[in-house]
Amino acid sequence: MSWKETAQQWINHIEDNDPLKQQLLDIQEDETELEDCFYTNLAFGTGGMRGLLGPGTNRMNKYTVRKAAAGLAKYIVSEGAEAMKRGIAVAYDSRHYSKEFALEVAKTAGAFDVHTYVFEDIRPTPVLSFAVRHLQAYAGVVITASHNPPEYNGFKVYGNDGAQMLPEAAEQVIHYAETIGPEIHIQVEEEQQLLEKGLLTYIGEEVDEAYIKCVQALQTNTQEVNEQLSIVFTPLHGTASALVRKGLNVFGFKDVQVVQEQNIPDPNFSTVESPNPEEHEAFTLAIEYGEKVDADILMATDPDADRLGVAEKNEHGIYEVLTGNQTGALMIDYLLQTYKEQGKLPENGLILKTIVTSELGAVIAKDFEVDSLDTLTGFKYIAEQIARFEETNDYTFLFGYEESYGYLIGDFVRDKDAVQLTVCIAEMAAYYKEKGLTLYGALQSLFERYGYYKESLQSITLKGKDGVGKMQALLDAFRNDPIKEIADCKVETIEDYESREKLYCLTDTIKEITLPQSNVLKYTLEDGSWFCIRPSGTEPKCKFYIGVQGDTEQESTDKLATLEQAVMKLVQKKQ
Repeated sequence: MSWKETAQQWINHIEDNDPLKQQLLDIQEDETELEDCFYTNLAFGTGGMRGLLGPGTNRMNKYTVRKAAAGLAKYIVSEGAEAMKRGIAVAYDSRHYSKEFALEVAKTAGAFDVHTYVFEDIRPTPVLSFAVRHLQAYAGVVITASHNPPEYNGFKVYGNDGAQMLPEAAEQVIHYAETIGPEIHIQVEEEQQLLEKGLLTYIGEEVDEAYIKCVQALQTNTQEVNEQLSIVFTPLHGTASALVRKGLNVFGFKDVQVVQEQNIPDPNFSTVESPNPEEHEAFTLAIEYGEKVDADILMATDPDADRLGVAEKNEHGIYEVLTGNQTGALMIDYLLQTYKEQGKLPENGLILKTIVTSELGAVIAKDFEVDSLDTLTGFKYIAEQIARFEETNDYTFLFGYEESYGYLIGDFVRDKDAVQLTVCIAEMAAYYKEKGLTLYGALQSLFERYGYYKESLQSITLKGKDGVGKMQALLDAFRNDPIKEIADCKVETIEDYESREKLYCLTDTIKEITLPQSNVLKYTLEDGSWFCIRPSGTEPKCKFYIGVQGDTEQESTDKLATLEQAVMKLVQKKQ
């Protein structure tokens, strides 16, 4: 069936009182817009299914949610009666239609006699991961688009280990969804019927309390040390406020100011241009609060509370937002040093990071005789390794992180968790404050010990059907004409995660890459600098990650600027 036929089918089927019907009618004469709504189905990327709200198979709406939920339900049915009874845990954030979509998951799964546990109100994504494990559910779903703009929403799927589904399992869900037929014809049960049949259970406080107990077990400082720290926190209109405040309270933090203007869940994120703590503008109000109370540390979580940004005063007394790489390196050094002092550092400890994350964390870990391993981008791959070593006992997981502000310490969650990290980073800041240091000062000490590591991220936006093709063409251009030198530095290795081959350019030898297949290229230069190219799994962007190291801050700054300019000039040439 062509996209035009599918669009007409939707127009004919949807009832007149459904807002989607009017939206379809409004764009019916705009063939470009209509095609973009229907030319494909929303696909699962590194963050699950995510897209613009609106009508069509390529948009987030109740019908596409039903199709994804039906695919998941059929997958669970195929796993047997016990899996159906264990069911699906469902959470949702503060975005437009999130609560409605969560109920659609329950209504769809219930039609297949699959039990669902739905949170009674908004919850952080990591708490959904915890709930899957705590309730021994067979799967999980969270309705969220993380830090995307307000016009987006999404559908993340989790396996029975509490981790985001890996591609192999997600493909099974997609396969089952595709066998169902048009999403507009999927039958659902009503909420009251599901409650009467015992196929729908609402959850909340009991899960929260169990989660906070696990967070409390991560505490390493005394209450007296923590009481001395002054904190400003903002949930950026999202889900984190209640649980972050509970966590800080049980750790003994007393001086906590919450940015009130951003404490109210708001699907429009009306006080920020982007609800992303990676964007320094998101800290504007937190900085105003911090300056008024002379706060030691500012922290911000994204709307679904799986990412955390941190700001502290630099040597000029100005609040400076740390990068995800810097925060991760600080956390590794603090944790390993604390575990060593307390006699809790295991001989087989392990740090996990992604291939686009700074090498500084690995260098610090090596100094403590702790191994580190790289994974593909996406925290599900870190969770996969946690599960693997849980079975083999080859390693003891200590910390996992990625450059995009995602971190994990306590593996009772199997996704990045900004709630537990807000509390633990506050504890780290209190530890350094007692020693007369800020986090910024501690970071400078790391640079002095290990070298000045700097990284940057550039991207180009390529929207719509043509954008997907342009991204693939760009990656193909790099593959078909391998570069040998850039920024006056020879290329030492080229890692192609699509072919799963690592080329050693200077010896012309090839080694197999054992990580899963992915459309990613990574280049390492003779001086240790590197850059990586990958299409985003959640946004219409192609991303370019760049990293360097220098003996001084100025050397590192200059090297980064030079390599960044050379990479983007090359990208422009190959487009």
